[in-house]
Amino acid sequence: MVILNKAEFNESEGSSTMPTVVTSAKGQVVIPKKERDKVGIRSGTRVVVEAVGDHIEVRPLPENPVEHFQGFFKKGPSLTKALLDERRKERRREAKKCP
Repeated sequence: MVILNKAEFNESEGSSTMPTVVTSAKGQVVIPKKERDKVGIRSGTRVVVEAVGDHIEVRPLPENPVEHFQGFFKKGPSLTKALLDERRKERRREAKKCP
């Protein structure tokens, strides 16, 4: 995740403690290469841009979202199992209605 916000200045040295960028007239910024490399942003990488409080967060999206989120809900109940159980019950109810 890359966070672009108001730079904190070191008063004794008068220098920035983090990389800063200047926005263009269209609001565009160039993320420094060092920062892009840290989070894996390359040319063509899709990113999420979100305002959070007083700063903007830029997060790269996974290249393959399906693969990335596979197994994401393993800790919770199995929705597939619940659906199959419900379908089984439904078939039993329907079988009782039809002689």
